[in-house]
Amino acid sequence: MSDWHGWAAVAVFAGAYFLIISEKIHRVAAALGGAGLMLAIGATDDTAAFHSDETGIDWNVIFLLMGMMMIVGVLKRTGLFEYLAIWSVKRARARPFRVMTMLILITAVASALLDNVTTVLLVAPVTLLVCDRLRLPAAPFLIAEVFASNIGGTATLVGDPPNIIIASRAGLTFNDFLVHLAPLCAVLTVVLLALCRVMFAGAFVYDEKHAAELMELREREAISDPRLLAQGLGVLTLVVAGFVLHPVLHHEPSVVALLGAGLLIAISKVETGEVLGEVEWPTLAFFAGLFVMVGALIETGVIGSLASSLAAAIGGDELGGSMLLLGGSAVLSGLIDNIPYVATMAPITDQLVTDMGGEPDHVLWWALALGADLGGNATAIGASANVVVLGIAERNRRPIGFWQFTKYGLVVAAVTIALAALYLWLRYFASAFA
Repeated sequence: MSDWHGWAAVAVFAGAYFLIISEKIHRVAAALGGAGLMLAIGATDDTAAFHSDETGIDWNVIFLLMGMMMIVGVLKRTGLFEYLAIWSVKRARARPFRVMTMLILITAVASALLDNVTTVLLVAPVTLLVCDRLRLPAAPFLIAEVFASNIGGTATLVGDPPNIIIASRAGLTFNDFLVHLAPLCAVLTVVLLALCRVMFAGAFVYDEKHAAELMELREREAISDPRLLAQGLGVLTLVVAGFVLHPVLHHEPSVVALLGAGLLIAISKVETGEVLGEVEWPTLAFFAGLFVMVGALIETGVIGSLASSLAAAIGGDELGGSMLLLGGSAVLSGLIDNIPYVATMAPITDQLVTDMGGEPDHVLWWALALGADLGGNATAIGASANVVVLGIAERNRRPIGFWQFTKYGLVVAAVTIALAALYLWLRYFASAFA
């Protein structure tokens, strides 16, 4: 950060961040305004903001979200989400905490197999319908699902975008993530259930009348268009297969999602304009503004300076370095989206691992992944899934404020990061002290 552009970029980002967390103006206006100021002061330019892989808008994320939103928009017309809402509530006997437990477990597992953003796009509409039926506040259930999606997504290579970046840089495989991170994520999911039981205790009010009414419903009657449902599920299956076969097909998830959305519109009778109306355009605009602002911090060397300082503090100390990288990544990923942070930190971590003579599956990579993925739970803008769910909640007139989310997110992030630190020590260092 050698000139005034760096300090100006920090000031603009801090100002926009303050407006977002204070909710004095809409977060989309704050993000786009901040992005515009970054361009106006020369902290970044149009080429870097719109075309650079390192410092520009991550179009893969934008178009992945848009494609999946279109597919979900078609599926909403079939009655599928009503079916799933009734089915899940009946299996949980309409008990609120049992319902939350089921949704958390489904979200965590699906996020590991798909990715956390796709999962919340599918699960959030079901959650809203469940809460409507049982007359429950939606916010606690949606927030809990975000936490579950980020924890579950940590377990696999495809579960969270930062993991894909780390795997590409380090040469890690799908099985590497399963072996090193999945056991911890299973434990953290159980811990999350216990935390939610305490944090959201006031939301678990059992309404016997509405519960009885719902238990009498037949879920099959909720399906309004079986033909469209078959088409939608067929396309969704192909899209999921495309995600899983990424190492073979080499098509980005965004390409797969857009192809799926285009195919579904082509084979169904749904109007294109109606499908596009289901897209959460404010959410996509917010992401674009956030990417430009963070890209400006990268362009001016701000994030690079922070990452280099972290690397200098680590030196050759594997244990201290792992803990510092875990904690530092958690803090920074809570403040900025974890995707650009990991993209910046991955080459520095790679150099650290090389200097230490480590193997590709070195502990520093797992510290980076855990810090970035779990730290994303800390604030409302720390991870992509967080922003998507807040957008869905607002669209359905159940807005979740920045601090309403963050006051719980900080607790979950602190507990899971502490357990991650214990896990890293026990698995990779404890034997050396025995």
